[in-house]
Amino acid sequence: MKLGVFDSGLGGLLIAKSIREHIPDIDIIYFGDTLHLPYGNRSKEAIYEYSKRAIEFLFEQDCNLIITACNTVSASALRMLQQQYLPNSKYKERRILGVVVPTLECAIDLGYKNIGVIATNYTVNSNVYGEELQKLDPKIRIFQAESPLLVPLIENDGGQWLSSVLEHYLMPLLNNNIECLILGCTHYPFLKEQIRSIIGSDIAILAQDEIIPLKLKLYMESHPEISDKITRNGETKFIVSDFTKSYENAAYKIYGQEINIEESGAI
Repeated sequence: MKLGVFDSGLGGLLIAKSIREHIPDIDIIYFGDTLHLPYGNRSKEAIYEYSKRAIEFLFEQDCNLIITACNTVSASALRMLQQQYLPNSKYKERRILGVVVPTLECAIDLGYKNIGVIATNYTVNSNVYGEELQKLDPKIRIFQAESPLLVPLIENDGGQWLSSVLEHYLMPLLNNNIECLILGCTHYPFLKEQIRSIIGSDIAILAQDEIIPLKLKLYMESHPEISDKITRNGETKFIVSDFTKSYENAAYKIYGQEINIEESGAI
């Protein structure tokens, strides 16, 4: 069996790559639902339906554990997938994990009291970070900023505009004296250097490509009934639901090396 990594597009490749670096022998299948991206413009019902199909596809590919790398899915559909879909499916012994709660747990463990978040419009408007933080530690303050232009600029060679756009999004958070900045989208770790140049060295950057692999290792250590079924041949398969030359170029840019991408077709 395999570890599945699912994203609405290609940003989750950063998390898949980091998992490979931290757990070199684990077998991974990455699935990007490029046919339906961006999820952030879809209704909650559509996001759930697309996500369920993607999860089922990865289970059919023999994945025993799936990381939903997409923050929009974590915000909109994860609880329904975990609590309604999975227990009533033929895959009830398998598991689906998200990225929001592990990211917040990291911020809390490091002792931060004023947290900033940049994310897509959908993720910010869902207030999933605020709601989950309220459950974990209601005394901590959180400030969120919508940053809708970053993903299009990353995927369409818009580097010359990134600095000014980032500064526009980040300044309101800096004015609230944040102690750390959560990068609440799988694409955003690609921008760490530009973000650092704006926020300075005193504010910590919490990026999911660094957090999720470590949290995954802890999860697998404490759940051998799940992890022991995952094979360890160091293999990675990359699948998208719609393949174009622009997606291939974006995948190379994000992953940092050429990868062989298969197309699943509509699912």
